[in-house]
Amino acid sequence: MSTISEHKKISQYGNVPNLVQDGLVERWVRSAKRWWPFYLMLAPGIIYFFVYHYMPIWEARIAFEQLRIIPPNVWVGLQHFAALASSPIFLQVLLNTVIISVMKLVFVFPVPIIVALLLNEVRTPGYRKIVQSVIYLPHYLSWVVIGGITIAVLSPTDGAVNDIISWMGFQPVPFMTDAGSIRWVVVFSEMWRSAGWDSLLYFAAIIGINPELYEAAEIDGAGRWQKIRHVTIPSIAPTIATLFILNVGLFFSTGLDQILNLTNPVIRSQIDIVDTYVYRIGLQTGQFELATAAGLLKGFVGMVLIVAAHLASKRLTGKGIW
Repeated sequence: MSTISEHKKISQYGNVPNLVQDGLVERWVRSAKRWWPFYLMLAPGIIYFFVYHYMPIWEARIAFEQLRIIPPNVWVGLQHFAALASSPIFLQVLLNTVIISVMKLVFVFPVPIIVALLLNEVRTPGYRKIVQSVIYLPHYLSWVVIGGITIAVLSPTDGAVNDIISWMGFQPVPFMTDAGSIRWVVVFSEMWRSAGWDSLLYFAAIIGINPELYEAAEIDGAGRWQKIRHVTIPSIAPTIATLFILNVGLFFSTGLDQILNLTNPVIRSQIDIVDTYVYRIGLQTGQFELATAAGLLKGFVGMVLIVAAHLASKRLTGKGIW
């Protein structure tokens, strides 16, 4: 009987799965009626990403066209990409972006992990809350405020840092106009702003570790350092791997707001990055085709890097982002 009914079903609906016949639509309608408040709360986020992240993808075709006041535009292929490749300014911008991104990945990425490990070792809950409140605060400040604080603190005349340097018997350093120091200013200001907030994810992962693992390690005679090394770090390794892959995917997104608030004509050539280049030639000079080509190139490289980092992580640790 089942064979006959299946034969009738196939002959009536064909080999293509029928959503109505399988009850999928009915189950989806029941789910929508039950969870509609949550779908409603999710709607603004979906609309935002659709309008500001997915709809502009279609306009990326400008990178392959020559804009005209009266449409249609003229298709020019890879002409704008060739212009970028032959531009000494863009090559310098690309080099600056790579250098700053590598510095941030090497010096900024490990700091939230260290902060989370240190917070986990604080045994007084009240003191831990105070420390967390203090280190999370910079995240809520805009780069306008942080840039102003950074410039004031590093001032060669009355800045706190140079006051300490002078007290130690050395000459004040003009950090904000020194080509050898400005990239480190970018790195350390990013570290100060993001380290506390980014440690939340690692601290949440640490809290989720089974306490029995620590008890077993303590029975075996492990001290605090041994428990961190053999229990805590291996347990949060998947979180570290996932966030590292995401950071690699954002390799070329080194912070437009930060650079705009820390730059000046003296050291612009040292911290001019792809984002500021796109902003300058796109919005300030109106070369929309070149700006779109540079932005599209940045997105493509980011996609390649995130896939490569995922595959490397899967091969080395068995963990990835999908």
